[in-house]
Amino acid sequence: MNIYKYLLFFILIAGLLAACGESEEAMSETLSYGSLSIDQDSLHFASSGGKDTINLTSDVVWFITFQSSSWCRPSIQTAKGNAKVIVTADENDSTAFRTQTFTLSAAGHDTIVITITQSSTEDEDETDYSEYITPDQTDMRELDALEFSKLMGVGWNIGNSLESITVSGGVYSGSETSWGNPSVTKQLIDSVKDAGFNAIRIPVSWSHKLDNTSTYKISTSWKKRVAEVVNYALDNDMFVIINVHWDGGWMNDPTYDSQTSINAKLDSLWKQIAIYFRDYDDRLLFAGTNEVHVADNYGTPTSENIAVQNSFNQTFVNAVRATGGRNFYRQLIVQAYNTNIENACSYLTMPDDQVENRLMAEVHFYDPYDFALQESTGYTTQWGENYIGGDVSSWGQEDWVDEAFGMMKTYFVDKGVPVILGEYGALLRTMLDTDAEAAHVAARNYYLNYITKTAKANGLVPFYWDNGVTGNNGFGLFDRSTGQKAHSDAISAIISAGN
Repeated sequence: MNIYKYLLFFILIAGLLAACGESEEAMSETLSYGSLSIDQDSLHFASSGGKDTINLTSDVVWFITFQSSSWCRPSIQTAKGNAKVIVTADENDSTAFRTQTFTLSAAGHDTIVITITQSSTEDEDETDYSEYITPDQTDMRELDALEFSKLMGVGWNIGNSLESITVSGGVYSGSETSWGNPSVTKQLIDSVKDAGFNAIRIPVSWSHKLDNTSTYKISTSWKKRVAEVVNYALDNDMFVIINVHWDGGWMNDPTYDSQTSINAKLDSLWKQIAIYFRDYDDRLLFAGTNEVHVADNYGTPTSENIAVQNSFNQTFVNAVRATGGRNFYRQLIVQAYNTNIENACSYLTMPDDQVENRLMAEVHFYDPYDFALQESTGYTTQWGENYIGGDVSSWGQEDWVDEAFGMMKTYFVDKGVPVILGEYGALLRTMLDTDAEAAHVAARNYYLNYITKTAKANGLVPFYWDNGVTGNNGFGLFDRSTGQKAHSDAISAIISAGN
């Protein structure tokens, strides 16, 4: 072997060692970033349009970039993990064949180009293929919102617990027990189920549990705690609603000046919540907001207030749908301005949605105020036709209940949009003399029965508001410490009306 052969030999060995080193480095990099792959990188649509699915396998955060004004769009833009991406193509009513590309990217991975093509009206026989294209339901029941709502009987709120939050100097703090209730237990939820309720609404605050206030990153431990309470109910085969509740009041400025910043935070929170709960079945529902209104102003909203509040609903729906999987088909709930029934009928515009008939509307009912909510002097203690002549409000009696819930039936239920009566109830007065208290309790039970019965008759799904306070000026039906019933008579009045 001459000197040149020796040199060539050493060069080859060095190259192989370098290649091995690069290979090991590349392998290490791939492992550190996880995997990303798809089952097909091209789709073709007939000119009639339709839907098709790309199955994405991944354990990394990935992004799909596409032209937002394009004739085709993915159901998910970004997420982490496996997903079924539903691609929707509009009808092509032109004579030109058309094509579009999506780019799928993730840190540490080569960009994947997905090519979408579509025939023109002159390329093919104009058969309508849409009836043969059924989106993958991802094991969610194929029920529209109205059909789904009929499975929900009577609901109950875990009020003043997971939404407990303290705001001081713009700083959010607090915990589940900050408003005086003990931590929610499985025993409590078991008792609620045993009492006859088959649905639970869990008001939740999130802003006091952020790891990063600039990016609105929610603490994993807080998401786990919310999930723990959700699971208490699901283990009892109950329906569950979680939301972004008052949350310190940052949404209560529905003005054009605040619209962009509020929507940005709402979008961030809901994408995180939705991704965390994405694999839950359809017994879990999401509600976007709670009682949004101009702070301390309960009067008639302006057109600006309505437009901005409706935009919050749209942001919520878009954010959840973008996370894909079961969330693409999940039942979602949007609220009327301040959850007021008259505002709902006058102003609520249901958001645009990528999937048909999976949206519900929400209102609340605490009328008449002086019977249901007023704590100071001037409140009334009785309600209904059986107590006319006694300590009864001059308005808000049975005729108003019939009218209000009838309006919701006409404007929403009859048009295929179910209605969640997310909160209702009346304060218990115990600081009365014996006879007056007995009359009050009887009238209150009659009120609870009538509201529940009339709601169900008009297609509304009622959720009683329980704040955990079982004494004077409280809504509590259960002892939060023991999980046992505190007012069996009120519970019976509600449950008997719901059957």
